[in-house]
Order: sequence, then C-alpha cells, then structure tokens
Amino acid sequence: MATAEVALQLYDGAGPQFWGSNIGYRKSGSSFPCRSFERCRKKRVLKSMKSLKCLSSSCRGIRIHQFPCINGVSHRYAVTDKFGLSHCQCQSADNVGGLTAESGNGTWFVDNAKDFNSTNGNVRNFLELGAVKELKHDKELHHSNGNPPSDKTIQDGMNKGKSSFIENEAWELLQESVAYYCGSPVGTIAAKDPTSSSVLNYDQVFIRDFIPSGIAFLLKGEYDIVRNFILHTLQLQSWEKTMDCHSPGQGLMPASFKVRTVPLDGDDTATEEVLDPDFGEAAIGRVAPVDSGLWWIILLRAYGKCSGDLSVQERIDVQTGIKMILRLCLADGFDMFPTLLVTDGSCMIDRRMGIHGHPLEIQALFYSALLCAREMLAPEDGSADLLRALNNRLIALSFHIREYYWIDMKKLNEIYRYKTEEYSYDAVNKFNIYPDQISPWLVGWMPNKGGYLIGNLQPAHMDFRFFSLGNLWSIVSNLATTDQSHAILDLMEAKWADLVADMPFKICYPALDGQEWQIITGCDPKNTPWSYHNGGSWPTLLWQLTVACIKMNRPEIAAKAVEVAEKRLSRDKWPEYYDTKRGRFIGKQSRLFQTWSIAGYLVAKLLLANPGAAKILITEEDSELINALSCAICSSPRRKRGPKPSQKTYIV
Repeated sequence: MATAEVALQLYDGAGPQFWGSNIGYRKSGSSFPCRSFERCRKKRVLKSMKSLKCLSSSCRGIRIHQFPCINGVSHRYAVTDKFGLSHCQCQSADNVGGLTAESGNGTWFVDNAKDFNSTNGNVRNFLELGAVKELKHDKELHHSNGNPPSDKTIQDGMNKGKSSFIENEAWELLQESVAYYCGSPVGTIAAKDPTSSSVLNYDQVFIRDFIPSGIAFLLKGEYDIVRNFILHTLQLQSWEKTMDCHSPGQGLMPASFKVRTVPLDGDDTATEEVLDPDFGEAAIGRVAPVDSGLWWIILLRAYGKCSGDLSVQERIDVQTGIKMILRLCLADGFDMFPTLLVTDGSCMIDRRMGIHGHPLEIQALFYSALLCAREMLAPEDGSADLLRALNNRLIALSFHIREYYWIDMKKLNEIYRYKTEEYSYDAVNKFNIYPDQISPWLVGWMPNKGGYLIGNLQPAHMDFRFFSLGNLWSIVSNLATTDQSHAILDLMEAKWADLVADMPFKICYPALDGQEWQIITGCDPKNTPWSYHNGGSWPTLLWQLTVACIKMNRPEIAAKAVEVAEKRLSRDKWPEYYDTKRGRFIGKQSRLFQTWSIAGYLVAKLLLANPGAAKILITEEDSELINALSCAICSSPRRKRGPKPSQKTYIV
C-alpha cells in the first residue's frame, strides 16, 4: 500500500490515530453516547443564563480521548485541554480499533513506524515523506518498463501529492477543532488561531459555521458528531432568552453555544459541564440569528439521507422542533410580501451592511428549509394546517423571487424604461422603482450572457449587489429556475476576475465605498471596502459553489475555483477571509485556522470526487408546485405578464 493512500486511511479511522481524536464516535449507528442525556435539566447560571447540565457523575468534567499506545506499551494520560476539561486515560494498543501486528493495518504501522519517528512525529512531514516515496516508486516503475515519465506526468503527480498534503492537513485541523460535551463530540469551534490572544466568541460552536463541518463528517461516514449536534442544539431551542426584558419568538435557535466547566452546586471539589447558548444577547450588535434554524433543518435532512438513519427526524422532540421553527417563520405579520422580513446582521453577514428587509440569502435558505421540512414532517392531523401554509408559502415565495429579484440585460433595459407612480392592480413597476437607482457600475458590469438574483427588494429600492451565498443556494434549492441557474453560473464565468480572482469567493460585489460606506455600514472599521463582509473573499463559500455546480452538471467551474484556493489556503494558515478586490491579502482582522474555511475546502474536494453525494443537499423541483404556481399566475386578475397557462390543476 502506498504511503499517501495509507495516510488518507488515518482520517478514515482505518489506521492508528495520531491526533487524539475520539475513536469511539467514528462508529456509525451507535446509540446516543451520553447515558445521562435524558436526565439533563435546565438551570439558571449567573444572570438569567440558562445552561444544559449533564449531572451524571461519570460525565462531570471528563472528556473521553482514546490514544493508541506505541510499541504495545500501555500509557495513561492525565492532561487538560484548552477548555479546562480533563482528558481521561487511553486504551492499550491491542484494544485500539483491533489493531495488531498481524493485521493489515497493524503490519503497516510496524513497517512505517521508523519513517514516522524519523520525522519526529510531525504529521505533515510524515505525509510529505510518503508522497516522495510514492513519486519515486512511480518513477522507477516507468523506467523499468522502458518508458521514462513525461514532464506532464511528473507535474500531475506533484500536483496530486500537494493536493493530498493539503487535504490531510485540513482533516487533521478539523479533528482538532472538535468540541466535546460529556465525552462526546457535539460540534466544531469557530477557529483555533494560536496567533491571536483575543478569543472573543471564536471558541464557541456556531450553528451556521458547523454546517460545512457536519457535511464533511457525513461524507466521511462519521455520523455521531452530527447526530449529537442536532439533538443537543434542539435542547437549547425552546429556552426563553431575553434582551432588555424582551423575549424573542418561541422556536428560535441559538447562534452558538459553548461548553463550559462550572463548579457543581453544593460541592466545591467537583465540576460539571454545561452548554451555554447565545441567542444574540451577547453578540456584537445584539442581533438574533434567523438562519440558524433554517440551517438546522437542512442539516437534519442531510443527516437522514446520508446515514440512512431516519429515526432522528421521526423523534417527537425533533418533529416538535421543526414545527416550532416553521411556525416562527410562517407567522402572519404586517408584511405584504411572501419573503421573510429580517433585520441587518441576521445571517452570514452579521454586521450592518444595508441588507435589512428581505435579503436574498435568507429567502434562499427559507425556501430550502421549507422543502426539507415538508419532506420530513410526519403526516398527522396536527400537521395539516402547517403543511397547507407551508405549500402556499412555497408557491408565493418561488414566484416572487423568480419574477422580481431576477436581473439580466433584458430586465435591466426594462427597469431603465420604467414608468413610476403607477396605481393599478396590473402595474408593471409594482414596487415603484426609480430608474435612477441603476448604478453606473452595473451598466458596465452586466454581461450580455448571464444574470443573477439581486440582493434585496423593497418599495422604491432594489439592492443590485451580487450576493454569492443567496445566488448559490437559490440554485441548490431550485428557488431559481433551470435557465436562471445556468445564467448565474454563466455570469460567474464571465466575471471570474471579479468574483474569484486570486481567492474564491467574493461574499458580495461590489464593495460599498466612500460616503455610501459611511452611511450604510455606520463607518464600520471591519467592513472597510473589499474587506470582511464588504466585498471580502471567503474560502468557505467553495462548498456551496461546488454543490451548485454539480447540480447544474458544470463541476468544472467549482474544480477551477478549488484549484485557485489550493495555491494559498494551507500556506496562509486557512484564514477566515481575504482582503482587496482580487483577494490578494489575508484579511486584516481575519482569524487563522478558521474551521469553516477548512471544512468548506474539504466538502468541495469530497463532492468533486463523488458528485453523487451532493444529492443530500439538493432539493429537486416539485412538479406539483410548478403546476400550482402556473395555475395561480394564470388565474390572478392582477397579473399582466406570465407563463402560458397549464392544463393541469392542483389544489393547495
């Protein structure tokens, strides 16, 4: 077995574990790991802070790690990690994964122990040594056949070896970022940047940040960490959090949570672990996350499709959690539009960036979550009204986004000639958009072939900025039509130098500058032009790009972007984001070893190697919804333009 192949098996759990990961949680299909989970209770900690406490004496303050013992010698470890939690003892070598000197993996370990020790146990050096040996072996093989390798063959081999180095390093870093609760993995922290003394909340498990990590673990067959994450965050959902005596709606999911070790009540010598959630009351700007619950539903469906374990989504508490999120999002209000009305900072762009209203990112996630929830909801009498409201919202939302958010050269010409102040049911300019809103940058930037969904739409306002996540997830969820999806990818190819350049992928384009930046961002020093959310480049967007490209059968676009990213990501220590218009500089306040940068790259690589796996995230277009949408359009007296009427009928 070639060394590079064996190195990959280290991350598959087939070989010995050198990085201190918990071998126990790699076994799929196991029962929920903490026996005291059902006995967890809520209790106030400090000032109205509620925490999920595990009161089992076997779980208090303990994090289980299993380490293989070198040369068959049994060792006991008593170390403390950076969370202040104790690691318990390891197992002997003959009990770790069943490895013995006689088994295949055990033989490999014995044969390669010298090579590993010669590199002082450094994983990266060890992997590089293996790749060099493999390349040397291939070269000798070519010469023995009388055919010396060509320069292209050697270059391809070196590129492949470099790619495998980066992947292996990424898996190592992802495993190191895993957070444990009661000895079981429950998520990954946002970043482990050893160069930064200011931790802030980067040592917490964020729901949106864990999604690429969770997908990566699912694609590798490590299901337990995702299952634990889903169930533990569900326990945090129904807690009533307050901000200045005001409580948000029931069903809100937290933005993040942290595993804390606190003294046990009444016993100063003992400690216990608690999950301390943040619903936005401690966040910068004090904004509650709208996207957390939507991502949670999407991950829940992906878990069931990938693992085949539908028992989780069928649980009564999980079904209740889904319904609570749906009722929160589908609640009636004053808004006339089917889109979700949210405030600035409620999604990935979590600071003031002028997206207050109906940002595309939330609408795409909302549509995707509705489809996923409809697929998972158990048929029962109590769900009938909810399903009816859900179907009605899907139809209205799909029509609204496809019709009013779409822009290409044809639509731009139409807006340019809009008449204003139209009062009628069949008005063309329904939102009273003034043509003067068309920015000079858009006139020169819009390609003849291609288009995209604008960032926001409100009365007398169209945000023409290109927001990447919203457009990509509109493709994945089928919120955009097939033609629109291809047009979005066409635009990305046409504007590659602007959206990808030296590091994929621009979170939005273009950046706010000058007085516009001062007014809209409030002079935010972190969101200066072409930095952070204001036109910065975010490597984590690679995975959404890959899913969208695979869905449209154009994976070469994503492969090209991944190739660009590979040139710098590892060398730059996996930054959170990049600055400047071409993404040439590491972000001025960017955390290094950012977990979702690492996980986003890994998911992109895994999906490109196995495109069929993308189906766990993709929602196909529903023919019944299409029929209902067509019927609604042709029967509406207020509709002036629209597709041809359908012969089919569908009652929602």
